Amino acid sequence: MGHAAPAAWLDALLTDRVRGGLARLDPDVTDLLRLGAYQLLRMGSVPPYAAIGQTVELAKQRHGIGASRLVNAVLRRIDRDHQAGGLAALEPATPPDDPLEALALRYSHPRWLVARWVERYGMEDAERLLAANNVEAPVVVRPYGVTSEELAESLAAAGVTVEPPPEGTIEARDSLRLAPGTPVTALGAFRQGLFFMQDPASTLVTQYAAAPAGSEAADLCAAPGGKALELARTARAVYAGDRSVARLRRVVANARRVNAPNVLPFAGDARAPAVAPVDVVLVDAPCTGTGTFRRHPDARWRLRISDLAVMAALQREILRSAATVVRPGGLLVYSTCSLEPEENDMQVDAFLADHPEFALEPPPADAVPESALDAGRLRVLPQRHGVDGAFAARLRRARQVAA
Repeated sequence: MGHAAPAAWLDALLTDRVRGGLARLDPDVTDLLRLGAYQLLRMGSVPPYAAIGQTVELAKQRHGIGASRLVNAVLRRIDRDHQAGGLAALEPATPPDDPLEALALRYSHPRWLVARWVERYGMEDAERLLAANNVEAPVVVRPYGVTSEELAESLAAAGVTVEPPPEGTIEARDSLRLAPGTPVTALGAFRQGLFFMQDPASTLVTQYAAAPAGSEAADLCAAPGGKALELARTARAVYAGDRSVARLRRVVANARRVNAPNVLPFAGDARAPAVAPVDVVLVDAPCTGTGTFRRHPDARWRLRISDLAVMAALQREILRSAATVVRPGGLLVYSTCSLEPEENDMQVDAFLADHPEFALEPPPADAVPESALDAGRLRVLPQRHGVDGAFAARLRRARQVAA
C-alpha cells in the first residue's frame, strides 16, 4: 500500500465494517475511526489496546456512549482481522469491477485523475505513478558556498549519512540525499547556511535553464526561493518576486541564511512584473501540483477538474506578462510542478503561436540528463525518474523582431 495507509483504502475497510456505511455517521466520528484504524495498521509504536482505548475515550467524550461503543466494535474487528490475516484480510469484501475504480481505491486517488493518467501513460505506467505518489519523499539537499564533497564531509562529521539514490533515480548535479529522519534544521551545517533543501526535479529546472554567467535574472514566482538561489550561483543579480508577502519572507530568510546577497526579493504580482527587462526570466508558475502529490497527499483530494482551466488561464496571463520583461536575445523559462498537458505543453505551444519572436531552444549539452529531455523540453516524471514531477521550456527571444 506504499508508505502510508491511503485515505480511500481506510474508508473502504471502515465502510465494510460499519453497518450502513460511513455516510450515516457524524463526520467527526468518521475521522476518529480513520485515526484509530491508522494507528492500528500503520503505527507500530502504538500498541493495539492503546490505539483502541484512546479512540474510544475520545468518541465517548465528544459524542457519548453510543458512538464510543460503535468505535470500539469497529476497531476491535479491524484488529482481529489484521491479527488473523494481515493487511490482505482487510481488503474490500467486494472489489470494484471497474479497473480504474480499483486503482483509485487501491492507491487512494480520485478516479477522474486516475482515468486521465491511464489514458496518457497506459495502465502499467499510471499504476507506477500512483504508487510513487504514496511513497515518502526523501530529504535532498543542495550545497551552497561549499562543494558537495565539503558538505558531505561536514555532514559525516555530524553523524549524518549521505545515501546513494536508488537505481533508476535521476540525479541533479551536486545534490546529496540524506538518510530518512535526518533532523535537517538542527544541523550545524544548516544553521551555517551551507545547504538548502530541494528536490532534484526543481534543481533540474534551473540546470535546464542554464542562465549565462554574469546575467541579470528575474524569478517572478519565487517563493520559497530555492530556484532563485540556484539561479544566483551564476547570475549577477536575481530579482526574486512573489505576490504573497508572507511567502516572500521565506525567500528573504533562505537568502540570508545561505548568504546570497545577489538574491534581491521584492513583493509583486507576476501578471504585472515590477522589473526592467533582464537577460533571463523564470516563470515557475502556480499550478495544480500533480507532480508533487507525494509531498502533499491531501492535495489530490482538494483538486477539481475545473482547477485545470482556472490554473491554465492564470498561467497564460503570467506567461504573456513575463515575456514583456525579457531583453532581446534573452531567455524566458516556463516551468511547473504539474504533469498535466493543459499546464505544460499546451501553454508553451499556445504562447509560441502568439509570440513569433520567441522560439524553443534546447539547453546546452550535458545541462541535464538526456532522459529528462523530451523534444528540447524538460519532462521529469515520478514513475520514471524517481523524483517529483516537473516540466520546463526554454524560450529564446529574437535579438531583433522582424519588420
